[in-house]
Amino acid sequence: MKLTQALKTRRLYFDGGTGSVLQTMGLKPGERPEEWNLRHPDRIVALHRAYLEAGCNLLKTNTFGANRLRLGDDTCKTVQAGVLLAQRALEQISAPEPHYIALDVGPCGKLLRPLGDLDFEDAVALFAQVIRAGAEAGADLVLIETMNDAYETKAAVLAAKETCRLPVFVTNVYDESRKLMTGADPAAMVALLEGLGVDALGLNCSLGPAQMLQVLPELVNYASVPIIMNPNAGLPRSVDGKTVYDVTPQAFAADMRRAAQMGASVLGGCCGTTPEYIRAMRQATEDVPLKPTEKRGRTLVSSYTHAVQIGGEPVLIGERINPTGKERLKQALRAGDMEYLAAQATAQQEQGVPLLDVNVGLPGTDETALLPLAVEKIQAVCDLPLQLDSSNPAALEAAMRRYNGKPLVNSVSGKAQSLGTVLPLIKRYGGVVVALTLDENGIPSTVEGRLAVAEKILSAAQKYGIDPRDILFDPLALAASAEPGAAAVTLETVRCLHTRMHAKTVLGVSNCSFGLPRRQTVTAAFLSMALQAGLSAAIVDPMSRPVMDAYAAWRVLSGTDTGCRDYLRRYQSGAETPAEAHPQMTLFHAVEKGLAAAAAEAAAAVLKTHKPMEIINGQIVPALDAVGSAFEDGSVFLPQLLMSAEAASAAFSVLRKEMTAAGAAQDKGTILLATVQGDIHDIGKNIVRVLLENYGYTVVDLGRDVPPERILEQAKSRHIRLVGLSALMTTTVPAMERTVRLLHGELADCKVMVGGAVLTPEYAAGIGADAYAGDAMAAVRIAEDLFLNKETAKDEQ
Repeated sequence: MKLTQALKTRRLYFDGGTGSVLQTMGLKPGERPEEWNLRHPDRIVALHRAYLEAGCNLLKTNTFGANRLRLGDDTCKTVQAGVLLAQRALEQISAPEPHYIALDVGPCGKLLRPLGDLDFEDAVALFAQVIRAGAEAGADLVLIETMNDAYETKAAVLAAKETCRLPVFVTNVYDESRKLMTGADPAAMVALLEGLGVDALGLNCSLGPAQMLQVLPELVNYASVPIIMNPNAGLPRSVDGKTVYDVTPQAFAADMRRAAQMGASVLGGCCGTTPEYIRAMRQATEDVPLKPTEKRGRTLVSSYTHAVQIGGEPVLIGERINPTGKERLKQALRAGDMEYLAAQATAQQEQGVPLLDVNVGLPGTDETALLPLAVEKIQAVCDLPLQLDSSNPAALEAAMRRYNGKPLVNSVSGKAQSLGTVLPLIKRYGGVVVALTLDENGIPSTVEGRLAVAEKILSAAQKYGIDPRDILFDPLALAASAEPGAAAVTLETVRCLHTRMHAKTVLGVSNCSFGLPRRQTVTAAFLSMALQAGLSAAIVDPMSRPVMDAYAAWRVLSGTDTGCRDYLRRYQSGAETPAEAHPQMTLFHAVEKGLAAAAAEAAAAVLKTHKPMEIINGQIVPALDAVGSAFEDGSVFLPQLLMSAEAASAAFSVLRKEMTAAGAAQDKGTILLATVQGDIHDIGKNIVRVLLENYGYTVVDLGRDVPPERILEQAKSRHIRLVGLSALMTTTVPAMERTVRLLHGELADCKVMVGGAVLTPEYAAGIGADAYAGDAMAAVRIAEDLFLNKETAKDEQ
């Protein structure tokens, strides 16, 4: 039976935690589990057999960490051996039901640009090498798992789609705030992954089954594909130097039964789940009826943090990043000044619009190069979903490929050439497409003519396999001054698309007022009429007070602003006057918004009247603290935190020259960081380094896969008072424990903080660490407590 058919008819079961079980079979601290495919193949076959005999029918290959960053030239043969060993195990059992081999693809261990140094296309190539090798060896599906970043997830899925034709399953790592490390919530990941065409999606690792049950309802609510749930065996802790978990097989199975009842159709385990857990789980869930997968019908666009649903309450799309009639924006595009565009984005975001349009089409410039650059810069500082606006299919493809999320794409028309070039992009990369109701004959002058074009576009999209929910029709607002009656035709088309075709609609409402005085007055009135006709989304200038007033008033009168709460909040607070689109930024604001060039410019300006340390302590550190506090309470996410740190670095560079000349350079202390032996995942460590440096610490970064002896030697020679250790995988925690004990045994005054996805405060204490850093800001607080408190104590003496 084909896997895609099996997904529809039966519950499927993954195996459990490979690495944690291999530790019990003799895997040494720092030793890579994947290397056992070549060194100890019989042990890997025995592990697979144990899980098969326990009842799994989806068998993961021992290739989780196999990529060229970790294995170099041995990557392909290691991956191929992993698939062959799974096949050998299947041959050794009597199989009364179909079984499938899942090529296990884990994260590469690096952050992608702009947050890290790995280019998106390099990430795609990295994953493609692994997937190609596994597919050629005979894997039945690709499992992309333990992904804690939406962008890396997209790179891996594209690699799978472009390399093979196997089904693709994806599971991400959610924390207890129900978000990925870089901020994505379940709706955002569903939008992204379903847009890319995955066959099943879900969650694994980090949490135990009880905690995952808190995330599962959101996935069930949004997903139109089968849902996977592969939890850990609870939370880990260290007992007598060994990692143990706090959930028994029976308790695990009971929670997994609840997951099955709630709608999860693919079940399995992750860290700590031995064959005993899988056996108990299958026995507890086999009699639970399989819930059929339902089409949710939601029109979702997303960023790397959240999704916006189009349909229901109308949404606004900020239009200011468009060079038409904007000389300053044209100058920025010609100069390649992407930070100006980023400032426009953050200014519009402050006005409360949930989506932003990005159009960089300007004669004399390379739009295919500019659009993805603009998108990358804007997404670095602003987490709103974007509308990619271009009539150039090559520019659209370049931006869609690198866009972090599921974009709104403007646009396709009823012209055959447009349908044949844009719709394949929507199918390949995912997106909601704006469909203009015009074709080779121009814009129809009648309602029925525009509806006929809409039907033609809908029919063409369905031939490409594009769901009608991912089409947003634009019945085209024309200038009322040039065509009397044009507005009435557009509004009636909106109404008919809404009531007769049950379609969603969008308009660039300001087009109606072209050529008239007091344009904003006409635009505001037209917006109100369009909203009343059933308009789903409106492209507007959020800096226009009449337009924003009209929208706020319509929400009150239509009953969508419950209790008039938003209206009262807006106008009682005095916030009814929009801010300038590009205000003269203070240094605090530039750092807070993550605008590096603006921060450097502001630092140079304020340096004329203030001393460097006054600027650092009065503006830069308070801005970092404000962003750090917002990160800790979940109102901003990792990308914004890192961009703020980058802006602070730009300001520090200006100040440092003055401080060095005056002999007053700041250095709070030196901290040593390392990812422990056997672990190549240095994302968390790198984030900690950036923040510590911006808080005035000197950081010695030893990199990844660092032996305990080297860490000790460097700590000794540099007289280090604080060491930070990172580990992502359970298999490398023993190396972390050994490093901690080595440091404590040799350096009595050296403190050790630890962090990583597999750790908890209790686990950290169990391996002897002095402190646990759950995130980068926690690491800063630990450093501040150690260094600043000791300095304060010295001063008091």
